[in-house]
Parts: sequence; structure tokens; C-alpha cells
Amino acid sequence: MIYKSKIGNLDLNKITRLYPAVIVDSDGEVAEMSLEWADLYGEKVKIVKYILVFDYTPHNSEIKDKKIVECDTRDELVIVMNEVAQFFQD
Repeated sequence: MIYKSKIGNLDLNKITRLYPAVIVDSDGEVAEMSLEWADLYGEKVKIVKYILVFDYTPHNSEIKDKKIVECDTRDELVIVMNEVAQFFQD
């Protein structure tokens, strides 16, 4: 299953994890946080962007292999998540 994203073709058969997150800026410190964390504490930090992480890192591997689709808004992230979900519904 290939998802044609704005960063290129992503093979959904090879992902080990797929998750939404946010990039936040807290007093100049930039970090990736879970979407759930943003729901709880998002008003205390600046949300820079929303992301959907396609993690291809094999289990027990120290070398990370991730592809990230960036979104400007939560609504855009939800659209991308729904597009990807269509591949898993049949």
C-alpha cells in the first residue's frame, strides 16, 4: 500500500508505528510532543506545526528511520490521517 503524500510515496506496509504529534516551542526549546499532550498543555506553549510520523525503524534498532508529513493546522492533520486510514479500512 503506497500513500502518495506531499513528501513523496510512503509504503504503508513497512511502517512499524504511525502516530500524530505536534512540534512545540517553549521558550526557544523545540520538541515533538504527542497530540494528547498538546490537548492538555497546548495553551502553555506555542504549537509550531502538526505532524504525522511514519516510523519505519525496525524493533530494537538504534538507527531511527522516520518520514514526517507536516501540517499547518490540526484540521489539515485530520485530513491526512483520514486519507491514510482509508488504506486500512478494506
